[in-house]
Amino acid sequence: MRRIAARLGVSTMSLYHYVHTKADLIALMDNALMGEILVPEGQLPRRWREAISAIARRTRDVFARHPWALLSMRRAPPGPNAMRHFEQSLEALQKAPMGPEGKLALLQLVDDFVFGHSLRTAETRAWRDGDSNLARSAEALGQQLFKTGALPRTAALFARVSSRNAAQHHQWLTEERFEPALAAVLDGAARRLSRATRNGRSPISPRDR
Repeated sequence: MRRIAARLGVSTMSLYHYVHTKADLIALMDNALMGEILVPEGQLPRRWREAISAIARRTRDVFARHPWALLSMRRAPPGPNAMRHFEQSLEALQKAPMGPEGKLALLQLVDDFVFGHSLRTAETRAWRDGDSNLARSAEALGQQLFKTGALPRTAALFARVSSRNAAQHHQWLTEERFEPALAAVLDGAARRLSRATRNGRSPISPRDR
């Protein structure tokens, strides 16, 4: 609270006039972030795949702008905008060819993908933009291990990535693979969840593996 008050140029006690506890502040911050994720009214695509993809992209973009939220907002209680986000997600899947359980499972799967992708992207950017000495030390360690022959597959993979295109390689590992990976998630999920719904089974039944 003191740091936030200092950033705002006000006293800590004056900030407590508006926000009573740290938990209240986190709840307000989370609600603001969830507001950014909401697709503006009237702009949600009609087809379910395009609609859920639009929500996934907005979620990714919010975490790209606010990577600290990936960990800092874990304990935030759901606020009004979180409820609106869930309602909008259900609206996006209204015409999807699966039952209620399948839709909920698909939303969870897409969320897992977006959160995981965003976390990996944040880590990659932090590594790329962080301490150059640490990066060089890690590279030196890797080269030593490669020479021992203990990591033949890893050595072969990274031998194809020259230092000249390393930055492009890291870029592909994060931002550029989002769209094809999201499409693959939706392709597989749609087939499995639709099949489970037709067969009257749970969308997470092991028989659908």
